[in-house]
Amino acid sequence: MTGAGRAEHRVITRAEYCVIACAEAWRDDGEVLASPMGLIPSVGARLARLTFAPDLLLTDGEALLVRPDGTAEGWLPYRQHLAWVTGGRRHVMMGASQIDRFGNQNISCIGDWERPERQLLGVRGAPVNTLNNPTSYWIPRHSRRVFVERVDMVCGVGYDRAAGARHHRIPRVVSDLGVFDFATPDRSMRLASLHPGVTVEQVREATGFELTVPDEVPPTRGPTAEELRLIREVVDPAGGRAREVAS
Repeated sequence: MTGAGRAEHRVITRAEYCVIACAEAWRDDGEVLASPMGLIPSVGARLARLTFAPDLLLTDGEALLVRPDGTAEGWLPYRQHLAWVTGGRRHVMMGASQIDRFGNQNISCIGDWERPERQLLGVRGAPVNTLNNPTSYWIPRHSRRVFVERVDMVCGVGYDRAAGARHHRIPRVVSDLGVFDFATPDRSMRLASLHPGVTVEQVREATGFELTVPDEVPPTRGPTAEELRLIREVVDPAGGRAREVAS
């Protein structure tokens, strides 16, 4: 490889920072079922399993537990899957058409639900997910249309509506601009880290509510050399991550 080629190979893309940020959602979870929804969360979950979260369980979405390469390593019948869902032993990473400052999520409709401007996926399993096991979120395009003051319909339940549900927890929200959590006294959203090249002003401008911003915002952790190799050569060699988040 030429010197220019080596330099290009070392350049870490925004999508790869997002993969790391998603992977970190499962750090220290132990033996739980990871349910990533979307390409970058899936790459992140598999990377976590291969590195710092070896006890993480991956599924094919139907009836099998699988290794990071997709080969079967166990059987998970649907009745057992439901038992895990209601017992806090799963950590989902979902998408959000809208999300508000307390982590309420909407994937059902835009506008009044009786006569919506746009019909989306529907409520689906979001209430069960959020009340019965930890749920993080992945949002590939951070904007005021997604980060809203108030969601049009509550699908995923936020901190202001959880009413002490035993397994309710929103570990993190990852977007193409940064990482967010709810480590504030009132459990409202906080900027936890910025992806390289992104400013606090950019995040505020793209967010439709008042976001808690610490005096010093750290950068999002970058991949180690081994993590970068695994992302590029093992987990996502086709480079699908770049189609979800442009550099």
